[in-house]
Amino acid sequence: MKQNKSETPREQKKPALKKSELQELRQQIDELQREKDELFAKLQRVSADYDNLQKRTSKQIADTIGYEKEKIIKTLLPVLDNFEHSLQNAHQAENVDVLLKGIQIIYDQMLDILKSHNVEQIKALGEPFDPALHEAMMQKTEPEQQENIVLEEFQKGYKLNGRVIRPSKVIVNKLTPKQPARQKAESPDQSTDELGEQ
Repeated sequence: MKQNKSETPREQKKPALKKSELQELRQQIDELQREKDELFAKLQRVSADYDNLQKRTSKQIADTIGYEKEKIIKTLLPVLDNFEHSLQNAHQAENVDVLLKGIQIIYDQMLDILKSHNVEQIKALGEPFDPALHEAMMQKTEPEQQENIVLEEFQKGYKLNGRVIRPSKVIVNKLTPKQPARQKAESPDQSTDELGEQ
């Protein structure tokens, strides 16, 4: 029985330690629960803010696009007015030159408007063919012109902010195999003359 009495205090001490450990664990659990609740509340706020931002951004983009369209259309309206004015007065024109001059003025006005929106024409006629800027519609042989030179332009090309939005449609000079051979034949004569001069 003495052994039983001696075991009893030990058994009582163990639960006492366990109670203090349990209290610490409960405090940690409560603290973690509070942190979790705070983080969850923050996450909900951030999620709601993000949803609102997406909606607001979409609306701002749509508004900006609408504003830019309106701005472009407003700059084009004077050209339309001038065309209308020219058409109304075309029958009263004294001669064709007056009518052509009016059309040229409208054309120049349109080019100025395009330039104000960073649109520029691509230079093609007489330039070396560049597939990044030009679209070859045909090939033609003109021996007096250089190989791959643009001979004619069907349709003008345009760039917007330096990026091609429509390539120029062109006719390109393509020499036959005989013609380059004549050029090569001239080259040795020139080099012989150059050697003789030295």
